[in-house]
Amino acid sequence: MNQPTVALLDELERVNARFETASPHDVLTWTFDRFGDDVAMACSFEDLALVHMIHAMRPGTEIVFLDTRGHFPETLDFVARIAEAWPLHLTRTQPGPDADDWPCGTTRCCELRKVEPLRRALSGRAAWITAVKRVDAPSRATMSVVGWDDKFGLVKVNPLATWSDDDVAYYVSANRLEEHPLWAKGYTSIGCAAVTSVPVVPGDRRSGRWAGADKQECGLHEA
Repeated sequence: MNQPTVALLDELERVNARFETASPHDVLTWTFDRFGDDVAMACSFEDLALVHMIHAMRPGTEIVFLDTRGHFPETLDFVARIAEAWPLHLTRTQPGPDADDWPCGTTRCCELRKVEPLRRALSGRAAWITAVKRVDAPSRATMSVVGWDDKFGLVKVNPLATWSDDDVAYYVSANRLEEHPLWAKGYTSIGCAAVTSVPVVPGDRRSGRWAGADKQECGLHEA
């Protein structure tokens, strides 16, 4: 596992403080200037706001889609359609054989179908980009815009960290981006089909994820 130098940690602390009031475009500009092609984005294709920004700024950036083998058919169709239309430098991960005994919703599902495949996909990279936001869940409320990711041993960049859901919706509308087809059916946070429903708590967009279970995160964004 890579370990950060003191100089890198100091740099990330300074940059993170500056980015508290910066736009996602500014965050991405720094990211590509700092890391060049040595960066990838992990994307669930729940919405296209950040993918669109990255594609406009640096279209050759690798976009990693974690194919858990448990996605809605609508998600898989959406990914294929966007990847072909834009086009994207898309990498689709697959879980290893160990995941066969842990279907979606079981104890080690996310570890084997998301975390470990992403770890392999990010191996050797200097940084990765995510679309997570502080408003997504209480577990993300204090997340940094940029910082060191101990789990994967590289820099983690969250350009949308300070954005609201309304900010994302405005960007999607203003840029006339296609919406995930399940949004029209009432879904507001989309993961694997077996553990995703429409919101069960009004106003809580992630309350349809692992509904009834004592779980908020899949492991990708936990320390």
